[in-house]
Amino acid sequence: MDFFNPDCQELPINHSLFGICDDQEGGKAYTDLDNPDKWIATVRNDKNILLTFAAIDKCVVKDDELKGVGRCDGMLTSNTHLYLIELKDQVKKWIPGALEQLESTIKLFIANHDISAFRHKKAFACNKRHRHFEEIDNELNLHFFRTYGFRIDVQVEVIIV
Repeated sequence: MDFFNPDCQELPINHSLFGICDDQEGGKAYTDLDNPDKWIATVRNDKNILLTFAAIDKCVVKDDELKGVGRCDGMLTSNTHLYLIELKDQVKKWIPGALEQLESTIKLFIANHDISAFRHKKAFACNKRHRHFEEIDNELNLHFFRTYGFRIDVQVEVIIV
């Protein structure tokens, strides 16, 4: 499984502000510069780092592959960044499912690629209907970091550090 499959990647982008969208109609996630109303996640890239977005669900992992195995919607990468992003547009009880999809994707990534090249590793659960920051239990955050080397955030903004 190739998370860096060029067929699943968009052209690199270094804009300071852009969005990540998922139209929820069976298509794959994508970036957008012009329609903030469609953005599920807002990416703040104040240092204008060159980032590549890859669609994981429906491209790296197609619908008919790995039945029953969760996968997140997309991934932003640079030479030092590996950010996994799950997009939601739900009102209730969305966080446990989003975290499961992120954890499953981290396991798939680690099984197929070396994560040691990436200095900044984060997993984001973003929900268009919950724009405020959701606090993650410290034990859960610590589990993700100790087990996989990833920080986890539940918020609508993906901040590139």
